[in-house]
Amino acid sequence: MKHAEIAPASVDGRGLRVAMVATRWNASIIEALVNGAHRALRECGVAEDDIQLVRVSGALEIPLALAALAQSESHDALVALGCVIRGDTYHFEIVANECNAGISRVQLDYTIPVGNGVLTVDNEGQAESRMVEKGADAARVAIEMAQLMKLLRRPA
Repeated sequence: MKHAEIAPASVDGRGLRVAMVATRWNASIIEALVNGAHRALRECGVAEDDIQLVRVSGALEIPLALAALAQSESHDALVALGCVIRGDTYHFEIVANECNAGISRVQLDYTIPVGNGVLTVDNEGQAESRMVEKGADAARVAIEMAQLMKLLRRPA
């Protein structure tokens, strides 16, 4: 059986508008995530004026800000940036699970790509070893998915 295959989308961000939503908790880790994502967006060709940064309190607030941005229809892709570090209570699981479920829901409800750069780690050392590259990866995924969505929405 012969089938048509859609080629992998590019990470060419020229002309795309991208918003990043970043938490304020674990500030040094978040700044590294933001800087990594911002660097990757610029390397992909997203213009400085087309990058917006929105700050929220913590990880549970990320999905609401993403939903508001998606509803505005003023962006081609979004990037979620945060860090949830395991503690001694069940709180970690609740925050990590609900944040990630909310991010997925925004993508599906609004059909807008969201690069997920929310770290869920056991300790600060794990976060520090992942923070720069995770931010950059989330930004590149957002760009690639924005380009893929353009291909998939194109009339046949």
